[in-house]
Amino acid sequence: MDTVIYLDNNATTAVAPEVREAMMPFLGPLYGNPSSIHTFGGQVAAHVTRAREQLADLLGCHPAEIIFTSCGTESDNAAIASALDCYPDRHHVITSRVEHPAVKNVCQLLGQGSRGRRPYRVTEIPVDAEGLLDVAAFEDALDDDTAVVSIMWANNETGVLFPVETIGALCRERGILFHTDAVQAVGKVPMALADLPIDMLSLSGHKLHAPKGVGALYVRRGTRFSPYVVGGHQESNRRGGTESVPLIVALGKAAELAKRNLGKETTQVAALRDRLQKGLLDKGPDARVNGNPLLRLPNTTNISFEYVEGEAILLMLDQHGICAASGSACTTGSLEPSHVLRAMGVPFTAAHGSIRFSLSVYNTAKEIEKVLAVLPPIIRRLREISPFGRDIQPAAAG
Repeated sequence: MDTVIYLDNNATTAVAPEVREAMMPFLGPLYGNPSSIHTFGGQVAAHVTRAREQLADLLGCHPAEIIFTSCGTESDNAAIASALDCYPDRHHVITSRVEHPAVKNVCQLLGQGSRGRRPYRVTEIPVDAEGLLDVAAFEDALDDDTAVVSIMWANNETGVLFPVETIGALCRERGILFHTDAVQAVGKVPMALADLPIDMLSLSGHKLHAPKGVGALYVRRGTRFSPYVVGGHQESNRRGGTESVPLIVALGKAAELAKRNLGKETTQVAALRDRLQKGLLDKGPDARVNGNPLLRLPNTTNISFEYVEGEAILLMLDQHGICAASGSACTTGSLEPSHVLRAMGVPFTAAHGSIRFSLSVYNTAKEIEKVLAVLPPIIRRLREISPFGRDIQPAAAG
């Protein structure tokens, strides 16, 4: 195919040209170890320091509060493990029913008793039909045995935003650590962590136009922390292992670009998302948006097309060079819909035909118009051959 229309940016993003350019010297002449005492290594260390400052500027925190990691998953695991190590007498963990597997599966293992730990009591807070967290249920779940709360800032499937400030304040009142998986939120919504009651925050470089293989964990100054990766003195003794300088420099540059583009996310990207969503809803019957229409990321819409399979939609879009994602787990061989959509109570007939479109600053109006020209006929065709959708009257073409 000649061109690709990429609308799967919540899965990964293209590496920005400026980011590629920034990291190249560290794949060539600037190859020194930043932990070395000599000048050659010291000049490399200065670039790691600069990247830390760039990321801190995006997050609104102090550079010393940032630990570079390999990815968001490592950051999530490190945050939860640290909380449990630092509060060994507490055996209760609170999360939500719609977390990313990087948190959800960790909590599941804790509930079973894993890695030599006794089983933890795990509470999953429900969401409503729009994917919004039940704050009252969350407050009721807090108790003196709670070691950590890990609840995402923005959902990866629906884009719905959670009230992290409220959650953090309630945790702080009880002396409970609050960690948020902000992998989808960083670079898409403004942040000022210095002013928020968040103890730990995870992010991933490849969600904001840096390469795969680098992430970070924010740990507020004064928060007790136990290293997850033990080795040398790197990252102020908080994460052992020689720093991946090219990737760290790339993440720093990506953070700088993300801050510069925050205004575009809430205007340009949101406008394209809204155009795509309105066009698809107008052109097809039995289409619905999953998630609160206002409290969500500016780049994300999750739309269900009833009586058709999301996997079939994706395969036919792919033939036109259009990349999106399914809201159903059918792409992994499961017949069960996404745990996020199940938690929201999305009907089975809609959950299986759910498609997530996630945009970036690199998408264009021309691309959106092509999707609007291509997708409605695909839905009509699939409904014609569906045993459940034959009685649905298709919308007029155009």
